[in-house]
Amino acid sequence: MTLLTDKTVADKPADIARPRTKARTPAATRNRILTMLFVVVLALLPVLPTPEFWITLGNYIGLYSIVAIGLVLLTGVGGMTSFGQAAFVGLGAYSTAYLTTQFGLSPWFGLVVGLGITMACAYIIGLITMRMSGHYLPLATIAWGLSLFFLFGNLEFLGKYDGLNGVPVLSFFGVSLQSGRSMFYLIWVVVLLAVLAMQNLLNSRPGRAIRALKGGGTMAEAMGVNTAWMKVVIFVVAAVLACVSGFLYAHLQRAVNPTPFGLNYGIEYLFMAVVGGVGHVWGAVLGAGILTILKDVLQGLLPKLLGSTGNFEIIVFGVLMVLLLQYASDGIWPFLRRLFPSGPPVTAPDDAQPLPVRQKPEAGELILDVRAARKQFGGLVAVNDVSFQVRAGEIIGLIGPNGAGKSTTFNLVTGVLPLTRGEVRYRGEVISGLPSREIVKRGVGRTFQHVHLLPTMTVLENVAIGAHLRGDFRPQGGVAAAILRMNQVEEQKLLFEARRQLERVGLADCMYMEAGSLALGQQRILEIARALCCDPALLLLDEPAAGLRYKEKQALAELLKKLKGEGMSVLLVEHDMDFVMNLTDRLVVMEFGTRIAEGVPEEVQKDPAVLEAYLGGVE
Repeated sequence: MTLLTDKTVADKPADIARPRTKARTPAATRNRILTMLFVVVLALLPVLPTPEFWITLGNYIGLYSIVAIGLVLLTGVGGMTSFGQAAFVGLGAYSTAYLTTQFGLSPWFGLVVGLGITMACAYIIGLITMRMSGHYLPLATIAWGLSLFFLFGNLEFLGKYDGLNGVPVLSFFGVSLQSGRSMFYLIWVVVLLAVLAMQNLLNSRPGRAIRALKGGGTMAEAMGVNTAWMKVVIFVVAAVLACVSGFLYAHLQRAVNPTPFGLNYGIEYLFMAVVGGVGHVWGAVLGAGILTILKDVLQGLLPKLLGSTGNFEIIVFGVLMVLLLQYASDGIWPFLRRLFPSGPPVTAPDDAQPLPVRQKPEAGELILDVRAARKQFGGLVAVNDVSFQVRAGEIIGLIGPNGAGKSTTFNLVTGVLPLTRGEVRYRGEVISGLPSREIVKRGVGRTFQHVHLLPTMTVLENVAIGAHLRGDFRPQGGVAAAILRMNQVEEQKLLFEARRQLERVGLADCMYMEAGSLALGQQRILEIARALCCDPALLLLDEPAAGLRYKEKQALAELLKKLKGEGMSVLLVEHDMDFVMNLTDRLVVMEFGTRIAEGVPEEVQKDPAVLEAYLGGVE
């Protein structure tokens, strides 16, 4: 059984219809070779008779890149704008500077203490600020960034605005890193490790949850993601990278003062990430390189052209930012990627150990019991004391004219909206009042009236989000394991499950396409596959047939009947009456938030109240 007709696939270009990984291998190999060449060039720069100024410039590009990589994770992927990362750079720099100059302790001990202080501060600040949205979040990051900056400048033991001097030389495995050339290797090793770590993280289960944050969080919560916690986690990770950059900066400069940790530098870090490509890890390195070199060139050129000294490069940066946001809002890195295309970031295995499956309820068991559910928005009653039940192995249709309150009822059942009054029970347990992530954990999967996908992620990755709660590591943890690639067995299981569900609904040929490139009907089927990845006992489908052609609707009906046969219960909202009448066991009809009829399809379609609601009555 397939939900995609032969014509649907045949209409696509050959390279899109069958995007197998083998066809992409040459591109992936070429990109790997380019990466190795980049590493070789970095390794040779300090050895060759390179001008000292170039080495210094390379060191600062590396330091800035580390901070910008954290901003890619926080801003570009997580969707949270921060202007305060320079303050975390300061925490790393001052921690090692103070402990080494005042107490003679090892710089590496200073790094550990700095990381501890940074993580504690980032955790507390994150708990307070990461719940904010809109313009409040950037303003909050400016506030705490300025607070830490003035704290550095006013504490006596930190030397106030004069700072601390005499920071010792860093020693690594007995090798003294006294010169800029020797520090170059350490800085760029850290940059490459940071790139690798972030790529590992983003191509994993917690990484997919992080990428889902930018979509608003409703879908992510419905798949079991604790979005508030994940925001704090990536805020701490970005702060840790900034702290490491500060540690390296302190031992490169051999002195620290508050100036490099102010708001201006925080804005520059964000500018670097945006210029390079704020949604791309390598874009952070590119942006740091472009801005650092451009700033140096402009600082030497503009005073000669204008005949006076000043920070004129800031004006040029402002103009460049406006032009960039106007004509290349995704930054420069996507243009380079077009020259060097690569395969999908993750691929599904042909076989893997299956994930555990929850025990399905016995046929006829009461699954969902909605008791006098009521939802008011001020004086508007959207759902008016609605009651109905769903039993195991049933397909129930929730129908009614536009604005009847069907989707609102869905949101009450799945925890997206709180009830004003009433109760919702799932398998005897009261679930009204629980957040969406707790409800899906109990076995309630759903789709949305308006498709909620991550358009730039592949179809496979979108579906794999549905299996977020089914991994080996803790659902809200596993970040460290993902960074260190200790989760490969888990990843194989999750991706194989996503592949299995795509094959089940007939989207296997679209597995490695971007989800945003699919037709609307295919996107709705993708949402069903994602919901099936949750291993639900109750599946809630909000207008699943909208946008599907006749044969695709027939195939969808066959799939739902098959799920029913496996013991799954289905509650669906749908406007296609032919589809609903031929599929459902019972119908619940709503109008103006009130249940006006309930029964088998043959009885409901003859009910006078239903005819009045849909047709205005009959003579």
